[in-house]
Amino acid sequence: MIQKKQLSLLNRADEACDLLRSHINDQHVVRIISHNDADGLTSAGIFANAISKAGGRFHVTILPRLRDSNVKELNKSRYKLFVFSDMGSGNLESISKLKGDVIIADHHQVPGDSDPEIQSDNKEIIHVNPHIYDIDGTKDVSGSGLSYLSVHELGYYELAPLALVGAYGDMQFKNGPTGINKLILDEATEHNVMRIEEDLKLAYANTQPLKKSITYTYTPPISGLSGNSLETEEFLDENGINKNETLDRITTDEYETLKDKLVEINPDIYGEVYKINNIRSELTNIEEYSNLLNSCGKNKEYTAALSIQLGRYEQFDYAQNLLAKYASTMQDGVEWIKREGSIQEQNIQYIYTEDKQQKQVAAAVSSIGIELGLLPDKPILSLMRMDNLIKVSSRTTDEMVERGVNLDVIMNQASANFNGSGGGHNIAAGATIPYNQMDNFIHLVDEMVDYQLNHN
Repeated sequence: MIQKKQLSLLNRADEACDLLRSHINDQHVVRIISHNDADGLTSAGIFANAISKAGGRFHVTILPRLRDSNVKELNKSRYKLFVFSDMGSGNLESISKLKGDVIIADHHQVPGDSDPEIQSDNKEIIHVNPHIYDIDGTKDVSGSGLSYLSVHELGYYELAPLALVGAYGDMQFKNGPTGINKLILDEATEHNVMRIEEDLKLAYANTQPLKKSITYTYTPPISGLSGNSLETEEFLDENGINKNETLDRITTDEYETLKDKLVEINPDIYGEVYKINNIRSELTNIEEYSNLLNSCGKNKEYTAALSIQLGRYEQFDYAQNLLAKYASTMQDGVEWIKREGSIQEQNIQYIYTEDKQQKQVAAAVSSIGIELGLLPDKPILSLMRMDNLIKVSSRTTDEMVERGVNLDVIMNQASANFNGSGGGHNIAAGATIPYNQMDNFIHLVDEMVDYQLNHN
């Protein structure tokens, strides 16, 4: 049963699809601007696939963050339709000044001082955002899910898996699919483009040997094994399991032994795994597909990420190598957290790096550090120096959000105090600030978290 709020969002997405179809029919090249993480890349991939399948043309740009200056640059072009996916809701004023029609498919919270229904007299602006309808864009639908809804009427159900690959990349499957994500999954299984299987939830299970796959599995965490390569190898040897084979290549007896032993450590390690039909084996599991795209994004190999989603595999081996290197870098990042820990303030903690490799994984390993109990359970800032700027990634836990922490509000307001910009979700948000204001920013964020915890 579709709830009234969900129906309102679906109707808005249908309006976006009608607008998209009209521009395709008029043979206009559609300008797509999207984010550079797994969710943003699948968002762009969904629009690109749908436009291509419908006989249209597109031009994609992938960005780490959408700035008003980026939007002003677009005004120099003559495109008739601009699509912003997994971004745009924080730039409504500047987007409203574009000369062409606009579709925004974004699940990030709309800044409190912005009108989410902003319009323009001489063009259409269709804003597909769940928060407008009181739907949780942190858990129930991602940017890729909204992109899928925005092309849904075209009938390309085979794109539904990409919506869930993106949602998984945005950590929306921690407790299984909910809300719109569940609707998309139900449709995908109904149309036989996906299947749900009971299996071990190991990272890189189809591409990495078990000694690495288990070590690299952080969600759900496997106590004593996650992030610990030597202990993992000893565990596999002691239980007579071939540590050099991938999960799908060990014997049935080995699999059953492995399952029993891992379930003893964490029962959540075995359960529903979401798989894509009619695709090459390395991309079957939505987690692995998401990791592959994420590694492309971290290395700015956006063409590889998009071409793979479009079914062109010329750069697939290259992307697989990026994935292997990214997994290794993640492990190095976990070792860094074990070794260095975090710097503690009263209500928050933070890590800081200028190292190129650490920058790639700082945000992810900060969350993993809390998951594995290496760091305290309080909001964490990952601070990465980029010349005269600091890129900030903030993360917290569901428990802290329930207690009143909203990182979207904090990143938005705190960064604005230092001529920066920021926003995102209540549980994870980002910002950019001047380097010389880093200490002041940290102290202000600490005070704001204290205020949220004690006044909610």
